[in-house]
Amino acid sequence: MARLGVAGLFLAAVVITGIAGYHFLEGYTWLEALYMTVITLSTVGFREVRPLSPTGMIFTIALLIGGLGVVFYTAVTITAKVVEGEFQQFFGRKRMEKRIGALADHYLVCGCGRIGEVICRELASKPVPFVVIEQDEERVRKVEEAGYLFLKGDATDEKVLLTAGAMKAKGLFATLPVDADNVFVTLTAKELNPSIFVVARAETERSERTLAHAGADKVISPYAMGGHRMAHAALRPAVVDIIELATHYQSLELQLEEIVVPVGSPCEGVALRDSGLNQEPGVIVVAIKRASGGMIFNPSTDERIEAGDRLVALGEVVRLRGLERRVEASTPR
Repeated sequence: MARLGVAGLFLAAVVITGIAGYHFLEGYTWLEALYMTVITLSTVGFREVRPLSPTGMIFTIALLIGGLGVVFYTAVTITAKVVEGEFQQFFGRKRMEKRIGALADHYLVCGCGRIGEVICRELASKPVPFVVIEQDEERVRKVEEAGYLFLKGDATDEKVLLTAGAMKAKGLFATLPVDADNVFVTLTAKELNPSIFVVARAETERSERTLAHAGADKVISPYAMGGHRMAHAALRPAVVDIIELATHYQSLELQLEEIVVPVGSPCEGVALRDSGLNQEPGVIVVAIKRASGGMIFNPSTDERIEAGDRLVALGEVVRLRGLERRVEASTPR
């Protein structure tokens, strides 16, 4: 931008010098002086307003020599800026697509409105890899400023989902403002990758049923959820405080975490009592979700932990990270 500003100043100075020179040296009107300056610098070859004096001729020669250099410099600077911007945009897009292509087990956030922004912050705080798909210019700019991986395009387009790595993705958030678009995204994503976990936003109860039929694993209604939360805030404020403390991405005191038990974990096939997990200081195993889908709340110490189970634990962030490392530490078989 500095070079472009300097070029603009030089060009303005040449034009002003030309106008002033013709006005004061040749007695031209301001309009005639502007006309002479323009045809001189542009070298179009039109005739003079009236014959020039020897002084006017010398001035025209000087203006032509000096002005052409400035005009050429300005044109080159503008062209370079345009070409450079296009190249940066092209290669930047290619680099972004290359990084996205290398991802696996990541998440797709389709639509980055108010709900999408919150989802992105939550995912980034874990951190887990994710790609934002958005076509609104203003939202794309915000996503780029936040440093997230993104694709500018229509999330309902199958080609865009493929470029975002839908076939290798672990999950997808359909948060587009129109329910019909979320239905289409869900159908397309499930067709590309039947195992992808889809969480879809719904505006109405009818849309919730449609999205469920389309294959969405979870359907969330922001308005219904917000209404429930507001009602509970008045009726059960302490419960809401605990939930917010445990689930907010910025909470450093307490968090509710889900830990998957992998094959080969030292906790696999061991009773909760013998695993030592429920004796971990500062951590409570609230529930065990079986690989079959069943949920055991407040599990007894006799419950056995199996590969594929998901342990829902409540505790301090540092303690939860230690518990996660302990569960996921594979042992040779």
